[in-house]
Amino acid sequence: MTARLRLGVNIDHVATIRNARGGAHPDPVRAAFAAAQAGADGITAHLREDRRHITDADIDALMAKLEIPLNLEMAATEEMLAIALAHRPHAACIVPEKREERTTEGGLDAAGQLGPLAYYVDKLGGANIRVSLFIEPAAEQIEAAIRLGAPVVEFHTGRYAHAEGEARAAELQRIADAAALAVKNGIEPHAGHGLTFDNVQPIAAIPQLAELNIGHFLVGEAIFTGIEASVRRMRALIDEARG
Repeated sequence: MTARLRLGVNIDHVATIRNARGGAHPDPVRAAFAAAQAGADGITAHLREDRRHITDADIDALMAKLEIPLNLEMAATEEMLAIALAHRPHAACIVPEKREERTTEGGLDAAGQLGPLAYYVDKLGGANIRVSLFIEPAAEQIEAAIRLGAPVVEFHTGRYAHAEGEARAAELQRIADAAALAVKNGIEPHAGHGLTFDNVQPIAAIPQLAELNIGHFLVGEAIFTGIEASVRRMRALIDEARG
């Protein structure tokens, strides 16, 4: 039996549906409470520069009402730093962000941005916000996280999710090796992106991983089954993989 794997539920795309028409429905905060009721250990929300889904008002409401930890995904910008420092969420995950992308397309190049990132990691950590870096499962990126003093890394699992056969097996091994290297160096490894009911268990079975963050798929499934049922099934699959 390995340690319980935490599940963070990303509610961004509840806000995407709301914003498609405007108004207040569906409410991301309501979705967050439903996810928590169904077994989520935390809530993740990405406040993008263009506010395409989560808005500043959503972050205000989540911080005021949530009883489980909020993980704020953010770009390394002065605007986002100021918002994080004003709200002081439990955690802040620094992610790469391009205005033209539909979703986050890969990991942060921490190895190539040591200087700029050091400022943000220091400021967030100084405010007792647990800093995470969303990176590829690669040794040079973990080494950069070590140099930056980041306590957490989150591995981008998109390549694993979209691969098949031997390519998927290779990606799974890459993630497992990266998780082991992170733990060896005192960093807590998380993972997320593109995870579904069908592909989550091999990732969840990696014993060093402490948390998975899953959003788009769960919100999509919720259209058919409801958010509670969607999260509850994911929780059960993760627990089964760890058992």
